[in-house]
Amino acid sequence: MDKNLFASDNYSGICPEAWRALEEANRGYATSYGDDSWTERACNALRDFFETDCQVFFVFNGTAANSLALASLCRSYHSVICHEMAHVETDECGAAEFFSNGTKVLLVPGAHGKVDPRAVTETIERRSDIHYPKPQVLTVTQATELGTLYSCAELREVGELARRHGLKLHMDGARFANAVAGLGCAPAELTWKAGVDVLTFGGTKNGMPVGEAVIFFDQGLADEFDYRCKQAGQLASKMRFLAAPWVGLLESDTLISHAAHANRCARLLASRLVGIGGIQLAEEVQANAVFVQMDPALIDALHAEGWHFYTFIGSGFARFMCSWQTREKDIELFAAEIARLAARLKC
Repeated sequence: MDKNLFASDNYSGICPEAWRALEEANRGYATSYGDDSWTERACNALRDFFETDCQVFFVFNGTAANSLALASLCRSYHSVICHEMAHVETDECGAAEFFSNGTKVLLVPGAHGKVDPRAVTETIERRSDIHYPKPQVLTVTQATELGTLYSCAELREVGELARRHGLKLHMDGARFANAVAGLGCAPAELTWKAGVDVLTFGGTKNGMPVGEAVIFFDQGLADEFDYRCKQAGQLASKMRFLAAPWVGLLESDTLISHAAHANRCARLLASRLVGIGGIQLAEEVQANAVFVQMDPALIDALHAEGWHFYTFIGSGFARFMCSWQTREKDIELFAAEIARLAARLKC
């Protein structure tokens, strides 16, 4: 068994629907830079998915999607408010600040990876003088960095908070499909109907080889975004190969079913781990991530056996991810391996 398979949903391969679409897009010639039928189909499929007319752009990765989207909403003297564990703060090498020419990122706490509305309000209202970077955008992550989900009601509260203070609302949706599957809500209810202005929609973690979609529900905010993409090296000449996987998954109605499979696998994995000594769930499993508190000796033993997984949220914590490609038999084998090591260590 591959000992990398629970480290990240980024490690999974290309799902069959995306692969077939790529093969079809590879037949013959097509116009470049997005002026092709595959890009048009993908944009229209996303409009149908969200039940609204919206502006859609495709970029290569999530860092570009987030940072360019945020930069389009800000000027250099503005600030972006996000959770202290948000990807735009912890894992994007200052890209949001770089592409916005210095926009300040302001951090707020919040339980379970979700922003605390009271902390957001305090950050906005802390100061209003010219010496303070003016709050302009609130960004939330769905699913969060801890694998939890904002409910529709929570998102509406966040959206109302942003509007009340004149802020734009951005959503980092690297695992948005898992959130839709986990909540059983229509994509529209989790985005523009809740007040989201811009969504960065992850494809790579959902069975695509490469590519994310930046979706402007407020189309006025998309003005000249294509120039930002070009300047940042994100305008693909053969755009059809970024767009085709979206067509494959959306037109076959398998994007959400793949995400639901990953979510089910995560719940199964969690159920197998909680019965093992030395392991406790750190967060409720709501999407495709399993966060556990684990005896450090057990973490070391798993690493020594060649298992690869991340422990970046603190000492004694571990994250295991499931994907469209995860198999139940792999979960059973992995859990059995952890149980064996735990028994040997007397955890």
